[in-house]
Amino acid sequence: MKTQIESAKNRIITDFMRQCAEEEGVSIDQIHQSLTDGTAVIPANIHHETLTKPVIIGKNYRVKVNANIGTSYGYSDKENELKKLDICLQSKADAVMDLSTWGNLDDIRAAIMQRSDIPVGSVPIYSTAVKAYAEGKKVIDFSEKDFIDMIRKQAEMGIDFMTLHAGVTSEVVRYLRKSSRYLKMVSRGGSILAGWMITNNRENPLLTQFDEILDIARTYDVTLSLGDGLRPGSILDGTDTLQIMELLCLSELVDRARKADVQVMVEGPGHIPIDKITTNIQLEKSLCKEAPFFVLGPVVTDIAPGYDHIVAAIGGALGASTGADFLCYVTPAEHLCLPDMQDVKEGVMASRIAAHVADLIRMNKRAWEQERKMALARRDLNWKSQFQVSLDPILAKKRYEDHAVNKTEGCSMCGPFCALQIVQDYFTQS
Repeated sequence: MKTQIESAKNRIITDFMRQCAEEEGVSIDQIHQSLTDGTAVIPANIHHETLTKPVIIGKNYRVKVNANIGTSYGYSDKENELKKLDICLQSKADAVMDLSTWGNLDDIRAAIMQRSDIPVGSVPIYSTAVKAYAEGKKVIDFSEKDFIDMIRKQAEMGIDFMTLHAGVTSEVVRYLRKSSRYLKMVSRGGSILAGWMITNNRENPLLTQFDEILDIARTYDVTLSLGDGLRPGSILDGTDTLQIMELLCLSELVDRARKADVQVMVEGPGHIPIDKITTNIQLEKSLCKEAPFFVLGPVVTDIAPGYDHIVAAIGGALGASTGADFLCYVTPAEHLCLPDMQDVKEGVMASRIAAHVADLIRMNKRAWEQERKMALARRDLNWKSQFQVSLDPILAKKRYEDHAVNKTEGCSMCGPFCALQIVQDYFTQS
């Protein structure tokens, strides 16, 4: 079976390509060209049998939103995570990642895979470290083979895209240990790998075994998401030398993946001041030859715990409007605790708002059509249409009805003093 890239190069039209073309309102030729060039990816593992809502991520397409779920220390209820998945699906996230680090990970991941009709991602280093810890060892006590076997296992399970922190090189780690960074490393996966490299005095296995990883990815059509292990964890560290060193390494791996007919995207940039966002996006796009950019936030201030979904939406809107393609949501629980159901909902919606704002700047026709429909519905005081066009119809309708005083006189904000009603009553008179 050919990968999406191989099919595109041979002008073969896959079902997923056809679905994406219809959803985006573009031609199959455009889809073929984007996949061939590597400026877009369709994460779709050949073993993910329940995947019925594929997405294309990259340049010239609607900005997509990813939601993270998964267990953590002390919280390993599979049913709870499945409920979070349901919220992600209901809230129209485009993809979901399982970041579980506690409990029966295989069972949890299999349940998520079976339930999800959208692409599912993972971070294999987490499962590798968890397995070592469960065996009574340190989280960095695993072999190269253990790690590669975990990547293969998750590919066989049907994982559509994997975060691999391949840019955490020995050179970068040496530089990091001497650096004056406020927060040396905030990436869990990156820190585990760095600890392994220091302890074993060896290079990152993701680099030494990259050809084997490419073989696995090509076999199952897994999209590689080259992780930002050196992403800044404070805006004071934003766009530093370490971040750029990692990006330079990732740019070389993008080339190798494309030559192997493996779909690939790049992650970044973490916590950065708002005036550095455009520079970061342009740098990634230039160095990585327009590879799709998967961003966490960006987070533009560090002093708003409990409101980080808003902070990330601000950064995400600007980042996506200047070229980022895939927004990883941030919830109000970020930096504080494992997100609950409401946190997941608010995180998805905040990122969807940011994505829509960016789509308007990217001149996405469907985004502008939504705005036109809302303008007409508001002009006509057509509440039903307003609810239907809104990003969260259920919430919009509930808030309106819960606070209605007299539905014949508009909402409880203005009542009989509604400007739009006054315009209807008097401006149309001759």
